Amino acid sequence: MMNRLSPPISPRDHVVGSDSAPVSLVEFGDYECGFCGAAQPIVREVVRRLARRLLFGFRHFPMSQAHPHALQAAVAAEAAGAQGKFWAFHETLFANQHALETEDLLGYAQALDLDLERFEDDLASEVTLAKVRSDFMSGVRSGVNGTPTFFIDEVRYDGRWDLEALTGALDRTLAGKTLTPSQP
Repeated sequence: MMNRLSPPISPRDHVVGSDSAPVSLVEFGDYECGFCGAAQPIVREVVRRLARRLLFGFRHFPMSQAHPHALQAAVAAEAAGAQGKFWAFHETLFANQHALETEDLLGYAQALDLDLERFEDDLASEVTLAKVRSDFMSGVRSGVNGTPTFFIDEVRYDGRWDLEALTGALDRTLAGKTLTPSQP
């Protein structure tokens, strides 16, 4: 059975790229997961290489049993997102995976020049937590059981996620969209 992304990418998602891009890549990730940390520079390079041809989205899938700081880190990323700094905070969290205590998160918010009072309010907000939980449940419905998990054009990608494999899978998807049926 092929797992599909549920729900599809929507305005509620954090995305990079154009909504009209011919191919999409969605990652379910966990800020405390070492594999997600290893995937981050690869994903960044894939996004750079495919540029306008790719819409990249990130959804939270904190594996709290194994990673006790993952949930709060995801909520902090959402709190930063409320001030327009989701991607900068996202990068900061992956660059500092072993420093995800509350005081670390507040320091990152300060370094990114966020309104600290608002950030702390959003960090404690049920609304912010609900967004992370919604992402997590989307992952559960989509068949995610570990991180990172990727979806290409809403279909789960179960291949390797090194640069060549992931770029190749996206290139094949793009090529399949440009093929036209042969004329008799």
